[in-house]
Amino acid sequence: MADDVAPIDFATVRDTLLEASKRRGFLSYEQKMALQHAEWAASDDRVGFKTEAKVFAGLYKDLLKIEKLAKAPSIAAKIAEMMPIHADELRAILASKRIAMDSGEIEAVIDIVRKQVA
Repeated sequence: MADDVAPIDFATVRDTLLEASKRRGFLSYEQKMALQHAEWAASDDRVGFKTEAKVFAGLYKDLLKIEKLAKAPSIAAKIAEMMPIHADELRAILASKRIAMDSGEIEAVIDIVRKQVA
């Protein structure tokens, strides 16, 4: 992820496309498909609870305070989007970029996520 590009979550995509649909009265085929995916991804069907744009932003900001995640903002964004509340879920996300965290650091991240979700 480039430094000058801020990540956005599925809830923001959903809200933006719904707003565009109201304004214009239509969406292109690609936008409809993106909206359909964003609605599913931001719903409680995906991670067990509905996601909100403000929760993503707060969680992402908190995660960037952790040194290892500050070096990998794309992983911090993925964690903020997926909101893992179990260590195994978090380890799967971290493994995609081969980021090693000890169990104490993993529990700290899980605690941050749980505080935002609760």
